[in-house]
Amino acid sequence: MQAEDWADEGPGWHRADAIVGRVNAPVFPDRDVAVEELGAVGDGQSDCTEAIAAAIRAVHEAGGGRVVLARGEYLTGPIVLRSGVNLHVAAGARVRFVTEPERYLPAVLTRFQGVEIMGYSPLIYALDAENVAVTGEGVLDGGASNENWWPWSGLAEYGWREGIRTQEQDWQVLVEDVRRGVPVEQRVVAPRSHFRPSMIEFYRCRNVWVQGVTVLRSPMWEIHPVLCTNVLVEDVHIDTYGPNNDGVDPECCTDVVIRRSRFDVGDDAIAIKSGREDDGERVGVPTRNVVIEDCVMTTRYGAFTIGSELTGGVSDVYVRRCTIGSPELYYGLYIKSNAARGGYVTNVYVDGVEASELKKEFLSLNLHRGEGLNGPRIPVVRNIQITNVRVGKAKRALHVAGFTHSPITDLGIEDCVFGSMAEENAITDVVGMVLTNVTTT
Repeated sequence: MQAEDWADEGPGWHRADAIVGRVNAPVFPDRDVAVEELGAVGDGQSDCTEAIAAAIRAVHEAGGGRVVLARGEYLTGPIVLRSGVNLHVAAGARVRFVTEPERYLPAVLTRFQGVEIMGYSPLIYALDAENVAVTGEGVLDGGASNENWWPWSGLAEYGWREGIRTQEQDWQVLVEDVRRGVPVEQRVVAPRSHFRPSMIEFYRCRNVWVQGVTVLRSPMWEIHPVLCTNVLVEDVHIDTYGPNNDGVDPECCTDVVIRRSRFDVGDDAIAIKSGREDDGERVGVPTRNVVIEDCVMTTRYGAFTIGSELTGGVSDVYVRRCTIGSPELYYGLYIKSNAARGGYVTNVYVDGVEASELKKEFLSLNLHRGEGLNGPRIPVVRNIQITNVRVGKAKRALHVAGFTHSPITDLGIEDCVFGSMAEENAITDVVGMVLTNVTTT
């Protein structure tokens, strides 16, 4: 997409409808290949990896269509999609992934927490593909638990115990490699490092569609499009409570629509990202033009999150008609950066959100979290507009803290009701904040 195609007379809600209008599901030829035709057996015990791969290859080489998994349980290793392939998991079908890390080798180009690596393959993966999808009413079960994948987080509640090497220990080695300028193809971290793979990852793809499926027990993030254009996620249910189990993480993407989906997750429901620190600057691609609509978020951290890996910048985000809240959901709109991450966040619009109960604030925009002022970058946050929000109960309505040398600018809150708030708003270093018809009790 050329810059002139998305530039217009300025930011505003008119852009949301334009984005939705041009983000469409890819169209596939009327061709189905059942995995049983290539030898798969949906008995929950037979290894179907090769049969599924053969079906994908056959559909791709024939010019595109659906690879169909009908009723049954299909045990498999990583699934690699190709252009023109719609992996269709029908109602009554369950895809259960093996949990032995060695099955997710050889290493592939992927990301871990915003940094490019050669790591374990995501459970479902596509690289440089066009017109690619995962659809259906079936279940994708990553099989992750306190007995596998999750202990690498280093958290005892997820099975870590003394003697297990953690992702944080390996992270310091990766950071040093990035600072030394080690090329990505030489950052081969699997199997030597404990970086868990995402559940579904599309890397440098165009026309991506995820529809209908239920996602369970992911090792790491659930749906992770990276450097993609035209991404549609709709009618999915993500139900997984592991460590870093974000729901959807569009990273360095343009034109993304996420709608009619439910998020019961162990971390942020939707987290918009654009790379991290030195590597984020090297790649230098923002995420822009994201619409989130008609979704339900119940747990755990941010319902609508931007960051914290946002060094490449995020702009033009629209959230509307969503229902959120529970005693376990922390934040509504959660924007997080600091002087280590930097980046920019501009033109964020939220309208028509109903929040029953939140553990902390509806808007959390605190640039002092984590490293705070300790870093070489200056985050810039401007033009955040929140309208027609209703919150029943929370710690506070707003926690907003910019930097003295980089205040948050142009924050508008209009026609909002914040019900039972336990504490007063906490607001520092904000310029141009306007509250219009806002009720707080």
